Amino acid sequence: MKASESDGPSDSRPRPCDGRIAPSLTGDDCDRRRVWFTAPMSGARHEPDTFGVTADTVLLTIRNGRLSVLLIERRYEPHRGSWALPGGFIERDEDLDAGARRELAEETGIDVEPNHLEQLRSYGAPGRDPRRRTVTIAYVAFVARTPDPTAGDDARAARFFAVDDLAIDDLGQSEGTPLAFDHARIIADGVERARAKLEYTTLATAFVEDQFTIGELRRVYEAVWGMPLHEANFRRKVLGTPGFVEPTGETAPTDGRPAQLYRKGEATSLHPPILRPT
Repeated sequence: MKASESDGPSDSRPRPCDGRIAPSLTGDDCDRRRVWFTAPMSGARHEPDTFGVTADTVLLTIRNGRLSVLLIERRYEPHRGSWALPGGFIERDEDLDAGARRELAEETGIDVEPNHLEQLRSYGAPGRDPRRRTVTIAYVAFVARTPDPTAGDDARAARFFAVDDLAIDDLGQSEGTPLAFDHARIIADGVERARAKLEYTTLATAFVEDQFTIGELRRVYEAVWGMPLHEANFRRKVLGTPGFVEPTGETAPTDGRPAQLYRKGEATSLHPPILRPT
């Protein structure tokens, strides 16, 4: 999104049409690119209501053994200087998935493959954007590795944060880094999606290299679930789950005996599931 044509939670600079209700999805340059929905309100004397549609992405990875999320530092008000998820307004002629990928690339320099991105849920509480009603479609992406992010467009900076260093209830710490808008809730929902998917899908293999050891796979579970796991029990469960992993016939050096290397198997779901310890 070009800075001169954006508006909403990812770009707060004043616009000529700020403060008025957009009459339709056509008109002057203010309404040319961003998506507005016009919803009739009850009562003949009421003006139609409008709200914007944005896409925000929770990009999760493992860095230095810790579950981490990609954030941007906001360049403009509101929440100028605060950390937030990369995202912004969907353009009128743009698919939601494409808009999420575009905003992520523009603000962080990171492009993810479409099959690594999935819709999380929508968020539309009144007041989540202090200027106008805005509904966001949140996405979550799981990747093994990414290049270092490069801030662009509406972002003053971009970097990865360990999730447990953020101010997120029941997930981070009260004195952690605060987040703009309702992004703490969105990140918490994204992490819970990842935790649940580790139980019944082969998602964990998205966080490791093409060839990996059982120990490396276990450390993914430990980082995402936030708890240590019994090595022997975990190994038994993984190797006892049909199609989860398959041996490559190669080994990796360790401090002790060489470790067997594995690759992702043909399965996409786990039967039986690998459940979180209670």
